[in-house]
Amino acid sequence: PAPDTRLYVIDLEADPPALIDTVEVGQQPSGMAINQAGDLALIANRAGNSISVVSIDGKQVEHVGDVDMGGQVAAVAIAPDGTRALAAKFPEHTVALLAIDGQSVTYDGQDIPVGLWPYNVAITPDGGLALTADNGASGASDGHVDTVSVIDLEADPPRAIDKVVVGDGPEGLAISPTGEIAVAILLNGSAAVPKDAWFANPNGKVVVLKIDGKEVTKAGEVDVGGLPEGVVFSKNGSHLYVGNYTDSDVSVLKVEGSTVTHTGHSLPLPGQPASMRGSHP
Repeated sequence: PAPDTRLYVIDLEADPPALIDTVEVGQQPSGMAINQAGDLALIANRAGNSISVVSIDGKQVEHVGDVDMGGQVAAVAIAPDGTRALAAKFPEHTVALLAIDGQSVTYDGQDIPVGLWPYNVAITPDGGLALTADNGASGASDGHVDTVSVIDLEADPPRAIDKVVVGDGPEGLAISPTGEIAVAILLNGSAAVPKDAWFANPNGKVVVLKIDGKEVTKAGEVDVGGLPEGVVFSKNGSHLYVGNYTDSDVSVLKVEGSTVTHTGHSLPLPGQPASMRGSHP
């Protein structure tokens, strides 16, 4: 496979939803974030070592520029107020800070050191904290524990203030729209490992993290399917959906405060889910 450069624009108001445009961005677009105003998207290009800036005006989507990140970026998140963004620099074990002013996005080289191989980054609804899923083994599962890093975005300058041990291979990451909890999705030896490996498991895990001000603590874990990657909360935060890549289904979990339980239901899919996105207020 070779890195692609295409961003697909889908009209969700059409019946059925329809592909209406294809926009050229950087090489290997991997992470994406759309601001709350709905007029700007940022695309993390892994092979392109860049962030593509994309304007949104109704159904019109246009690539307006690129920001050189000086290294590979795996994911990007935009703060709720739309004035800055964070980008996970996967092989450099850092998170980059970007400033946003309208459609102008700048990077001054300021990075925050986090855990090893940060694959995803998310920001709390109040904009006070950011979390990173520190994958640990260069994108693989190896049986050893890894972390979620906690970044205080209200500090000047923003800084890493804690690391929470979660387990083997956190990849997916999501924060509830209520801001009460976050979840880290563990590979847990369920992907691309020899079946006789000491850390091999048929199932991945959801690790629940309770958020209390600046304090983030592990509150529990739930088994899901094989190679879980995509994860999203329902709009009101009452349910959690986890895409299991090797099982081609979505696990449905119930959220009550900081307690998350598996409902026992899964949604079968015609393909393998690698990523998921939801709509929050």
